[in-house]
Amino acid sequence: MSDPDQGSSFKDPSPKPWSSSAEDSREGSPKFSLLIHTMSTSGPGSEASSTLSFETNDQDRALMDSISVSQPDCETTSSFLSFSMSSSSPDSRESPQVPRPKTNLTAAFLSISMADSSLRSASKEFGARRLAPRRSTVVSFPEQVQKHVEAFHLSKKQLVKIKDSVQAAMEKGLKKQVQGGTGALPMLPTYVCTLPDGTERGHFLGLELSQTQVEIVLLHLSGEERQTAQVKMQSFPIPAEVMDSKIFVYIAKCLARFLEDLDTTEKYFPLGFSFPFQCEHTSLKQCKLVEWAKDFQTSGVMGEDVAQLLQTTVKEHCKNYCIEVLAVVNDTVGVMVSCICEEQPCEVGLIIGDGTNCCYMEQAKNIAGMENKMGRMCINTEWGSFGEAGELNDVLTEFDQLMDKESLNQGICRFEKLIGSLYLCETIRIILATLSEKGELFNGVLAPSLMTKGILKFQDILDIIDEKVGLAKTKNFLTRQGLVPNNQDCFHVQNICQIVFVRSANLCAAGLAAIITHIRTSQNLSQLNIGVAVSGALYRGQTQYREIVQQTLKSLIPECTFTFVASEGSSTGAALVAAAALRLRSRQEQMSGVLAPLQLSVEILEKVRNQMRQDMEKGLSKETHNIATVRMLPTFVRHLPDGSERGDFLALDLGGTNFRVLVVRLRSPQEGGVNITSESYTIPTEVAQSNDIKLFNHIVSCIMDFQAKHGMQNHTLPLGFTFSFPCNQLSLDKGILLRWTKGFSALGCVGKDAVQLLREAVERQQHFDLNVVALVNDTVGTMMSCAYVDPKCEIGLIVGTGTNACYMEEMRNVGSVEGEEGRMCINMEWGAFGDDGCLEFIMTSYDKKIDAASINSGQQRYEKLISGMYLGEIVRHIVLDLASRKILFQGQQPSVLKTKDLFPTSLLTTIENGSQGLQELHAVMEEKGLTISEEDAQLVKEVCHTVSTRAAKVCGAGLAAVVDKIRENRQLENLEVSVGVDGTVYKVHPHFARLLQETVALLAPKCKVKFLLSEDGSGKGAALIAAVASLKSTPQST
Repeated sequence: MSDPDQGSSFKDPSPKPWSSSAEDSREGSPKFSLLIHTMSTSGPGSEASSTLSFETNDQDRALMDSISVSQPDCETTSSFLSFSMSSSSPDSRESPQVPRPKTNLTAAFLSISMADSSLRSASKEFGARRLAPRRSTVVSFPEQVQKHVEAFHLSKKQLVKIKDSVQAAMEKGLKKQVQGGTGALPMLPTYVCTLPDGTERGHFLGLELSQTQVEIVLLHLSGEERQTAQVKMQSFPIPAEVMDSKIFVYIAKCLARFLEDLDTTEKYFPLGFSFPFQCEHTSLKQCKLVEWAKDFQTSGVMGEDVAQLLQTTVKEHCKNYCIEVLAVVNDTVGVMVSCICEEQPCEVGLIIGDGTNCCYMEQAKNIAGMENKMGRMCINTEWGSFGEAGELNDVLTEFDQLMDKESLNQGICRFEKLIGSLYLCETIRIILATLSEKGELFNGVLAPSLMTKGILKFQDILDIIDEKVGLAKTKNFLTRQGLVPNNQDCFHVQNICQIVFVRSANLCAAGLAAIITHIRTSQNLSQLNIGVAVSGALYRGQTQYREIVQQTLKSLIPECTFTFVASEGSSTGAALVAAAALRLRSRQEQMSGVLAPLQLSVEILEKVRNQMRQDMEKGLSKETHNIATVRMLPTFVRHLPDGSERGDFLALDLGGTNFRVLVVRLRSPQEGGVNITSESYTIPTEVAQSNDIKLFNHIVSCIMDFQAKHGMQNHTLPLGFTFSFPCNQLSLDKGILLRWTKGFSALGCVGKDAVQLLREAVERQQHFDLNVVALVNDTVGTMMSCAYVDPKCEIGLIVGTGTNACYMEEMRNVGSVEGEEGRMCINMEWGAFGDDGCLEFIMTSYDKKIDAASINSGQQRYEKLISGMYLGEIVRHIVLDLASRKILFQGQQPSVLKTKDLFPTSLLTTIENGSQGLQELHAVMEEKGLTISEEDAQLVKEVCHTVSTRAAKVCGAGLAAVVDKIRENRQLENLEVSVGVDGTVYKVHPHFARLLQETVALLAPKCKVKFLLSEDGSGKGAALIAAVASLKSTPQST
């Protein structure tokens, strides 16, 4: 878009021996005015100087070659040569003598040479920065002038202090810590979170409002290359008569004229509006004007929605077109975005013109009040307001105070008033007027024009400090004001302008250093390479100004490298923001279509709840029990623990690839309560998928190892066996395995009693015995472990690798077991809910693919919607589909997405757990050879959230059916009940538990449900069942 300026690689232009500029005189002969001053010092109090001033015409050029100035031997020398060329009549010539300066501050126009190393170092201080390549900003003034302007020189120490103060004000602003006099920058969210990625297509309008004009640009983006094709740009000056209240009508009319002149067949145009005043955004296209600035003001806008005002007037005055205002951005944001397609995309936008401002990309997690803490958002710092709490009082001069009093916004925009050209011109004017009034310039003559606000224009300043013709331009300007300046006056005016501009550049650099330092530290980086998009007449108009900003910035933050990229305009950036917004909206609409089937309404959840209730009744009924998908298996656990259980008990936990052996010691609270000792053992895949003998022999060998390690060989304790697979339990210690799940497939087990298989394996060992008193499902164990501390806990729930639930049912409702009195825990085995097709109304194409690829196709359909074993695969299939639809990865379809288990459920949990999750996603994808953009990462996160949300709500619908059945069983108007819960998905996932609980409350409003996290339900719960069994009799098999 433009050639970048490297902050560390610019060079001064080669000095030329002289330059000239001519104006026609009455005699037609160009005249040269020359002023030569040399000065040398060999130490304090020792100096020598020589001054020569004369005029000559072009024919006297040879005179220049004959000039020689003698200098005494000295350690430090400085010299300057200044000249101008103007036209004058012969009788009006003057060769004023320039008095010797009475200060050691000298101006070096052609050269500075220093032999003393300490002086050489001193020359590198900020006071010695050069505005023009051949001029030091250490300037020569008479003492009476010097005392007024010396405060404009800022030391490095002062600039570091300002940098630190700006950074502190930024961080307070981000946290919204504004207390009394405590300074904080506004740090306004812009809601620009999505930047162009090169895939945008179509025609886009950019509109920029400035103090003097309306600029409109039309961009055509092909989407095939990262390039913008500018169709047309046009500027419309703003007439004075529309400033009162018709500015938006005028803008709309300019748009209509612009489009009519194009003679285009296009009718729909998305529009981005660059509005350079402080606004409070609530979205990208909703913002209210907070404050006018830069002496710009029009009625009827303050406090109003700028986007809505524009949209309304555009609709009224551009009736032949459909123009949609998609974005309102600050002009600084537009500058940054306009350079986003550069080789190094810019993350900072800077304007140094009539006013000044800066924006940058901030991590959303650092912005107070943002609901979405993921990704990044552009922050409009509005740094012009810095200093309103007094942070700049130490550097304010008497002239700054006078300029502020004359401004329309007294006491505010302090930083901007020290940097922006609109205010610098006024500051310089006030300095000239004040010194004239004091008799220290222009022989005490105060021209009335110097008392006129706005008489000094920015172009006048550029002319005055021009390295070639500045002296002549200065004289011409002062003459136009009615003054009769001598060459010394002109020289002083030049250097006053330089001093004010150098201070502006240094302050701008200090502010920018604060922002770059904040970005570096917030990302925990030791170094940072960053692009800065920059615009503004002050920055563009002065090469030396740019050099000073860059040199000072490099000195303040040597640990950072930076590239300055000149922006082509905020209107282009605004159009690109609109383009990115339209692309994001289109992608979001497509995403919504893909994810809609997974987003279940309350009505659908009620249908799931009701269907679960029907299937529960079917499973409990003696007539339909054998054909029910929700098996509702009796556990023969008739009693809950009451806290009085004591003794030592052995527990086995077989529920996956890890097998645990535990000894649980139940004591009174005074004696230490519950103490558990355990060991974990691996069940190798080849054993899990072998046969009954190998599997149970391995289990027994693990038990023997445990007893040997803990000195229990001669002890036979009551044992509770947690067997986490679907069983038809015939008694407390007898259960027929119905089918394997969780990757197990050992032959010779299905249809047999799991306890008997264990006992047979024990018998194959010599001198070894076990007293198995209870066969326990892990869900029942979870309920029992929580009931030990809460007597109201009558439900168990597991949501981990798999999912299941149990609850205490009235015996009269359990058709498969005789007896009417009391209650019995029912193992629902609800993972098979839907195996008969009753849940087809919520099954998506992704669910069907997951089921078809599983080892138990057609089974555990409910579990495949909820449990951790399947959620990651659902996400992978959705992401693969989004890539095929060109919604993700810029239309590419990475082959890595076809890798099974690419997204383990643990990664889903991490992704949804904050910004670190997205970093983990980036790392995992890069490890797999896929670079994922921040925007794509956000969309993948949305997929994860949708999948996990559906899982939690579907699970909640099933649980609502359970609690409501308990309430109705007991004929209660309201029920208070507790649920013991275990499983990594419930415990670890950042949102699952909350969503599940909210769904239960929604679908079972008459039940007050408390959720308890189980502590080792499969171990401690099995021991508690064994303990209860040892104390109380239970029904035997029928």
